[in-house]
Amino acid sequence: MGDTTTPDYSVLVCGSGCAAQVVTALVSQRYRAFALSLVADEAQKWAATLGSGEFVLLAKGTKISSRPAKITSDPSVAREADVIILIVQAQEQSEYLEQLAPHLKFGAMVGVMPARSGGDLLFATKLGDKAKDAVFVGFETLPWACQWPRGAWGCKAEILGVKEQVLAGVTPASQTQRALRTFQEIFGESPKIVGSPSSLGISLRNPGMVVHPCVMYGRWGPESGWDGKPVKQKPLFYHGVDDLTEKILQGTSDEVQAICRRMERVVRGLSLKDACSLKQFFVDSYTGLMSDTSTLRACMNTNRNYAGLEHPCKGEAGSFMPNLQHRYLAEDVPTGLCFAKGLAEILDVPTPTMDKVLLWAQGCLGLEFMFCGKMQGRDIDKTRAPQGMGICTLEHFIQVARLRSNLTRPSGLAALALCCSG
Repeated sequence: MGDTTTPDYSVLVCGSGCAAQVVTALVSQRYRAFALSLVADEAQKWAATLGSGEFVLLAKGTKISSRPAKITSDPSVAREADVIILIVQAQEQSEYLEQLAPHLKFGAMVGVMPARSGGDLLFATKLGDKAKDAVFVGFETLPWACQWPRGAWGCKAEILGVKEQVLAGVTPASQTQRALRTFQEIFGESPKIVGSPSSLGISLRNPGMVVHPCVMYGRWGPESGWDGKPVKQKPLFYHGVDDLTEKILQGTSDEVQAICRRMERVVRGLSLKDACSLKQFFVDSYTGLMSDTSTLRACMNTNRNYAGLEHPCKGEAGSFMPNLQHRYLAEDVPTGLCFAKGLAEILDVPTPTMDKVLLWAQGCLGLEFMFCGKMQGRDIDKTRAPQGMGICTLEHFIQVARLRSNLTRPSGLAALALCCSG
């Protein structure tokens, strides 16, 4: 982290998974840090495991020892924090924000890693009036690949790798430079935190919301030819992408791009450049790891990082069934694909490919997000779709997403005209 003077921040890390424990250890080296877990007795378990000792973090041959000032299950600890870092599963983010909301300091910065799609909307709706006095920083991904050595939960972890850079969107946009500088100071020289022009760009960039449900649909959906019977081997996930799956992936990616272009027309000055096409995402993210980048399918089939990765399945050797409750559907559909579909509906952008994947996925999950072609199913409140947060009009979306900040936008009628034009 260097020898520069440490700013006087108090930092709260939310979560008790491996990444959350790693961040707590890193932050505790230089700041007054707290750890919060709302999961059952995990805070108590973590505190007991650590005892009076220090958490040991192994990284690139170095050994770091530190301990947080407090490990607790009481969300009122947020009153002491200038910066809050939320590192929990997407489905848990809502509960944490609700519990933290009454205790946030004025002007507190809340970083969510990863934010998934619609993280800024969730932040605004859960914090209510407090959101206008707080800063949301949505990170596209976790910067670290890490693991616990066997039996080391709560007392030791290892960083396997650090990404060179991570994109982050800030709401309100006027706080971007201050927020990026703050988090860079907290995390140190790497990864480099790069600002995205808007949180919406991070939401629509989300590759998991396209890749995971679409590849699952391509292999197990109604067009795949699968007969519903067990298969002898687990199919390859990325390297198994075929012509049908590529068509589904490309169609969904194209529909997300149509959403981006329509939104840029509606809000003048808005840039969604980071929400690139799926093929461009692979080209940008995996340079040198693919032997063929001529097509989307080739990018996925020849990516060395994906070698051997299989579809999530249940069963035993020689008799495997797909796990259609896996996070590839259970997480990436409600916290990703539903957001994109919901925004498309508000913008009147047709999404035929996205629709059939979503309808199939909700059937697999036993939930109802779409009903009669609209995002109005009985379980819509379990999603990041704008409609699930009570946002059903373009004007309301622009307001809650705070897209007016630093942007010039048309009047309501002009925006509606642009939205509905070809």
